[in-house]
Amino acid sequence: MPERIETFVVETSRPGLRLDAWLRERLPGVSRMQLLRLIREGAVRVNDAPCKPTHAPRAGDLVTITWPAPRAAAVPPRALPLAILYEDAHLLVLNKAPGMVVHPAAGTEDDTLVNALLHHCRGRLSGIGGVARPGIVHRLDQFTSGLMVVAKDDPTHAALARQFAARAVVKLYHAILCGELPREAGEIRAPIARHPSHRKVMTVLEGGRPAHTSYRVLERLRAATLVEARLHTGRTHQIRVHFKHLGYPLAGDTVYGARANARLTELTGVRPPRQMLHAQRLAFTHPVSGEALEFEAPWPEDFAAVRVALRLTTQSGLVAATGEP
Repeated sequence: MPERIETFVVETSRPGLRLDAWLRERLPGVSRMQLLRLIREGAVRVNDAPCKPTHAPRAGDLVTITWPAPRAAAVPPRALPLAILYEDAHLLVLNKAPGMVVHPAAGTEDDTLVNALLHHCRGRLSGIGGVARPGIVHRLDQFTSGLMVVAKDDPTHAALARQFAARAVVKLYHAILCGELPREAGEIRAPIARHPSHRKVMTVLEGGRPAHTSYRVLERLRAATLVEARLHTGRTHQIRVHFKHLGYPLAGDTVYGARANARLTELTGVRPPRQMLHAQRLAFTHPVSGEALEFEAPWPEDFAAVRVALRLTTQSGLVAATGEP
């Protein structure tokens, strides 16, 4: 596949924003490090001139990116099970199992979703995400289950990334929270940034990137609440961080809610095996056909089992055991 050129016109001057951050807003499927590398290699030009990552976008600027031809994948393909809900020549939608890592990292080099996709698609995946993340437009945490869309070619990847950046993609999650959330519905608008002293976790922090989550209660459980959450932005660990900020961290999330989860187990005897978060619904426009696509994924067994174990009963207070909704 040859090099591909993509252009953007800056509509509004952003004097307080660097070029690499501006591009990251428009290309959420591309890492900031990859954008920095492209800028430094001269593959990004502003008004047909070389630029620096610190350039402040000005109204009318023409930003051109020359995407390099994809390199041969360094990640080995592996025949791992995939729950594919939809597939055509341009993209596929799957229901990711809890526990599956999305892309290779230290300690998980050959049993990731990317390994499985390379085998299933015979290597035909977009190269925008780089050698380690072919086809990955957006990601889910290792222990979050549910719906993901994967791009098979660069134009599809870029078009999907623009839909995510424009907040035109509907992303609904189901989550079980520790504690009894008092409101039936609400909006969480709190900026998120990397924790200043614990760099592997995120936190609500003044000056962080804007983040918006809305939610509604689906069911009240014993010392817990089942909610539906909608992401209006796509920050790292957004749902987990926002509900911790409210004081109701996710059941099973020992990173953001160890104390609350210890209390949940003390009150109910239930110890969730992972963070109880499932990407339940995904809706977007097909970049090629223009068709409106919408998908729903059933809860995995562990999520359903925790919900059943925490269900309220009419009088006895005993744990419901039928598993029926």
